[in-house]
Amino acid sequence: MKNITYRLVNDYMIPNLTLPPEEANIRLGKWGMLHKDYLFKHNKVLFTTLLTQGKLYQHCAEVEKQARNIFDTLVEQMKKAKGVTEQLKAENQMMWVNKLNNIQSQAREIVCNELIYK
Repeated sequence: MKNITYRLVNDYMIPNLTLPPEEANIRLGKWGMLHKDYLFKHNKVLFTTLLTQGKLYQHCAEVEKQARNIFDTLVEQMKKAKGVTEQLKAENQMMWVNKLNNIQSQAREIVCNELIYK
């Protein structure tokens, strides 16, 4: 059992509690920040648990890694399925951009619904 120290604030003894240190060098990208924001707004119990255990950023970084891999894989698979090739890019750049934007939008929606917002 750890020794807990207290400080006197007005007439109350308040414990001197500290959170475990987070890994300072973890940087979150788009997907990790979206997941962290989702947890904060919609799953406060898990957010608080991960935060107090010092594992919030580690968890969000793992979600970030998974989301990037799934997104990249989905985009490549959809590009093959819909015929979005370098040849199309050379022949009709506007159509290529339009199709690629559609594919990326669909992949983002899938990643968000299946991974980020869970």
